[in-house]
Amino acid sequence: MRLLVLFIFTFSSLVALQTSDRLFDCTEIFKERKSELLVELERIDEQKQALSSLKIATEELLKKKETRLSQKEEIVDRKLTEITTKEDSIKKMLKRNEEILKQAKNIKMDKIAQTFAKMKAASAANILSDMEAKEASSILQSLKPKTVGKILTKMDAKKASELTLLLAK
Repeated sequence: MRLLVLFIFTFSSLVALQTSDRLFDCTEIFKERKSELLVELERIDEQKQALSSLKIATEELLKKKETRLSQKEEIVDRKLTEITTKEDSIKKMLKRNEEILKQAKNIKMDKIAQTFAKMKAASAANILSDMEAKEASSILQSLKPKTVGKILTKMDAKKASELTLLLAK
């Protein structure tokens, strides 16, 4: 029985020794893996910091570009407002100039009409016959109908009919 106890004791020591070696091997493996994981974690942390720095730099650059863009938009808006104001001013001046030109033409036509009204019908008919039909008809339109009739009777029939057609329009 002693022999059996001794055998069991030796066997259990051997098993305990083997288990202890395995535990030691596992512990060593875990330590190695732990150091590998720590190195990997440190590398990941560095990349995270680099990414964070890049993100901040990109955001700052974007803010600067947005600021410059808004400044340029303001400049463009101001210039557009100036251009619109100048365009409106030019339109008003153009309208005023057209009115003045129209008044000047009316005054000129009135003077021409007075001149032709004072002329004898035969003389007026000769002058108007030599003019272009449009110009002659505009002069005749500014005269009194009675005067126009006298002038047309003194004209060549063909020219008088042409002018009469223009006056009818």
